[in-house]
Amino acid sequence: MDFFDTLNRLCCLAGPSGFEGTVAQTANELLNPFMDEVSVDTLGSVIGVRHCGRPNAKKILLDAHLDEIGLIVTGIEEGFLRFATIGGVDPRMLPARELIVMTKPEPIFGVVACVPSHTQSKEDQEKSVAIEDLRVDIGMTQEEAEKAVPIGTPMVYREGCFRLAGDQITGKALDDRSCFAVLLRTAELLKDADLDVDLYIMGSVQEERGGSGAKVGTYSMMPDFCVAVDVTFASTPGIAEDQVACKLHGGPAIGIGPNMTRWMTERMTEKAKAADIPYQTEVIAGHSGTNGWGMQTCLEGIPTSVLSLPLKYMHSPIEVVAIEDMEHTAQLLAAFVRDLGKEGI
Repeated sequence: MDFFDTLNRLCCLAGPSGFEGTVAQTANELLNPFMDEVSVDTLGSVIGVRHCGRPNAKKILLDAHLDEIGLIVTGIEEGFLRFATIGGVDPRMLPARELIVMTKPEPIFGVVACVPSHTQSKEDQEKSVAIEDLRVDIGMTQEEAEKAVPIGTPMVYREGCFRLAGDQITGKALDDRSCFAVLLRTAELLKDADLDVDLYIMGSVQEERGGSGAKVGTYSMMPDFCVAVDVTFASTPGIAEDQVACKLHGGPAIGIGPNMTRWMTERMTEKAKAADIPYQTEVIAGHSGTNGWGMQTCLEGIPTSVLSLPLKYMHSPIEVVAIEDMEHTAQLLAAFVRDLGKEGI
């Protein structure tokens, strides 16, 4: 599988929480060749299953979310769009940013209005502008804008994916579509393997707004084991070393903490060592900030692991991942799934 081509296809699509339909359709198409069945559930999550063919086989669910952070139109003033945020949008990222306004039948483009530095005081230049004070310019009059853009229209960053030097990729929505690409690669690695568990792969919706997609999907599948695959913070200039424990090209980060079932954490580590797959550990003392938090408490409680892909500049339009880390994360997931029915608790 070509990671860049897959990411470019996924990340160019607009799909903030609650509006993931186009992304789900593409995810369905990409997942279908590796699964026995693929469907889209009531909330919009994509769910694929590969049956191992063994009677009473246990089920493992691998999850990565498809949604991205975004904006939603709340009003129109003199042709400019007011908006609120969907998910954790950093207001410092917004002035002068290009956006896709998800109008129908075709999207339109907009830019977040900004005040030239020449007209600002030194004090104002050092402040970020509050969300409620920002506006989106779509080049229309009030009357034109009211006809073209219904209140409640979502918006996302316009950027797609681009290559950096080496094997690094930058773009929007790599949180968490890079991890869905990892799940596709995992399915590819396991395509001809003789499994002893039924393999479920989910591209869930609405993670950025509380993880309802993963919770609903988990309840419907009733898996015996879950692995939430999401991104984590990679070290960058300006972040103290004691704040971030992971780095790009260091391999996947195995979560350790109350959101992770201990034997699954230990098995993940053992499989990495046995296969000589580079890995990192990430101590998470409380909420993991992933779908694993809700999946763990579904039904009567489900053994859960959190495996994370290092990513720079999270929740920005220029997130960065390394293809090497994606491949190693897929290899570790594939190693974890093999013989899980025999070796798991």
